[in-house]
Amino acid sequence: MKATYTILLLILSNLFMTLAWYGHLKFADWKGFSKLSLFSIIAISWGVAFFEYCFQVPANKLGYHGNGGPFSLVELKVLQEVITLLVFTAFTLVAFRNESLRTNHLIGFGFLVLAVYFVFKK
Repeated sequence: MKATYTILLLILSNLFMTLAWYGHLKFADWKGFSKLSLFSIIAISWGVAFFEYCFQVPANKLGYHGNGGPFSLVELKVLQEVITLLVFTAFTLVAFRNESLRTNHLIGFGFLVLAVYFVFKK
């Protein structure tokens, strides 16, 4: 059960992280946002990133085997990276319809999945 909660928290965390890091690239499409200064965009991104930490820190605390969780530190990091990639890919395909996935991207993603396999292999 801790593994499931950890993964769900990591997914929520990455949703906010992706919005904080890349969401502002859509501001030009929104009325009034295209005129924001760089400082304003950074401040908005920090505000969004706050919620990322509200999920990321508990996910790591709950999931880490040193706190009774099921994952080692390396396993947590690899999980986080793959979840980041999945969330980013979904975000890109939904929010940036002019972007596309190419074969080389899918091959690279496959290697990352293999990385997860090898990290978790006992």
